Amino acid sequence: MLETSENLNNQAIELASKGDYDEAIACFQRAISIEKENYLLWFNLGLTYRDAGNLNGARAALEKAYYINPVDEEVLETLAIICYSMSDFNEAFKYTAEGLQLNEENYRMWNTLGVLYFNQSDYGSASEAFEQALTINPYYYDSLFNLRDAYGEMGNTIGMIECSKRMASLPSH
Repeated sequence: MLETSENLNNQAIELASKGDYDEAIACFQRAISIEKENYLLWFNLGLTYRDAGNLNGARAALEKAYYINPVDEEVLETLAIICYSMSDFNEAFKYTAEGLQLNEENYRMWNTLGVLYFNQSDYGSASEAFEQALTINPYYYDSLFNLRDAYGEMGNTIGMIECSKRMASLPSH
């Protein structure tokens, strides 16, 4: 089989899906040596490092993907979540803000912003971000769940009950 970046990428994704992260990472690195400016290879490498529990490797690869393509919402969102996981809240807020500047209709990004505010104990701002996510996608379970928790922290029992009702009415939950 010809060793192309596309073939290596596909092989790496398959290896990662089976939990063989070291081999997957090696495939991504070989693919990147062939096509250094392919941000998707860097993005996939970052996801694989993340799944393998290597947040530093994940962040470095995702930052390279971001450098090559600073307007990919998935890259920005994943970088924000990695930074959050590494307790680098300033960078997490920065990437989230950039993502929302690109697309203010990205309900996942609004949810991520809410999680960041919640972690800072700013429950009012968190609930506003979760509410914005739900305005865009009223069926987004994660935001309903998070909004219920924010309402709980603020003592809004009626809001909590309403969120719980809506969560129970969603399919597969």
